[in-house]
Amino acid sequence: MIAAPAEPGPLLPPHETAYAVPPSTMPTDRSLRFFDDQFRRQVRAQDFALNPFEQLALPHLRGHVLDYGCGLGNLALAAARAGCRVVALDASATAIEHIRRVAASEGLPIDAEVADLRSYPLAGEFDAVVSIGLLMFFDCATAWRQLDALLGSVRPGGILVVNVLVEGTTFMDMFAPEGHCLLRGDDLLARLAAWELLEDLTQRFDAPGGTQKVFSTLVARRPACVPPAT
Repeated sequence: MIAAPAEPGPLLPPHETAYAVPPSTMPTDRSLRFFDDQFRRQVRAQDFALNPFEQLALPHLRGHVLDYGCGLGNLALAAARAGCRVVALDASATAIEHIRRVAASEGLPIDAEVADLRSYPLAGEFDAVVSIGLLMFFDCATAWRQLDALLGSVRPGGILVVNVLVEGTTFMDMFAPEGHCLLRGDDLLARLAAWELLEDLTQRFDAPGGTQKVFSTLVARRPACVPPAT
């Protein structure tokens, strides 16, 4: 069961409200087109089931949640229905329009915005931060920079859920030629060395053309008190 937020308040701190990126500045690369097409098909088919990574994440979410790269919003909507306040960000206007429509019809506490997540400046802290299936679409320098920003957005004692394709993946159809990054699972773990690791899964899935997708999913709790560096 997901805990409801301890106290009422705005979805975002006051200094975080102006984060929408105009559509003209959104990336229009192959990755975005790939997922926009996929999201339209899912909406037409009413296919809103949580994927296995979202199912793993959901029981860990509580309070004020950031879904960074929320896609069609299945996890964000499920968390909001369970009592969380959710900020849902994605580059896909198709996805964000769908989330806003559902949230409005159900009266859910979701703040959903179109954003360029390669350079989105995170501010404030959250009880849980989720990024599923996103960071591998950035070049490696950007992926690590945004991952570090996500780590810094988790409150002490809060939860991080991160899921990425890693080395060993051979299915490349959704990647844009301008840059992607298949991270090393060991490198991800090293970034979380001081955190309490709750889940550490590596999963392989068959993909078209005899290829494979290899996913790493980590769920970790930030220490309530981090000792000062020596």
